[in-house]
Amino acid sequence: MIGIFGTITNPTQYPSDRGQGLFTFLSNLFKFAATAAGIFMIVQIILAGFSFISASGNPKQTEAAWAKIWQSLLGLVIISAAFIIAGIIGRFTGINILNPKIYGPSNP
Repeated sequence: MIGIFGTITNPTQYPSDRGQGLFTFLSNLFKFAATAAGIFMIVQIILAGFSFISASGNPKQTEAAWAKIWQSLLGLVIISAAFIIAGIIGRFTGINILNPKIYGPSNP
């Protein structure tokens, strides 16, 4: 039976299994958040570098700039480590954590 709007086809490349689109969306959302965080950390490192250069020997400003540099580098390491750990776990368990495929009941 054709509904009021006729036959609707999925215009995206995403699978049409029930629930699969949600998990693909969440996977893409996590990747976007990690990418945005990485870009933010790089901008913070650049700004901290300018702060360090413009400190002109002032110990307090130099210390604040170094703290900002270390915090930005630590943030980059944490973001990178999360993806590396997810990849390693996925390799050993066979579960693709970064691009999950969820199996469920088939469409009628």
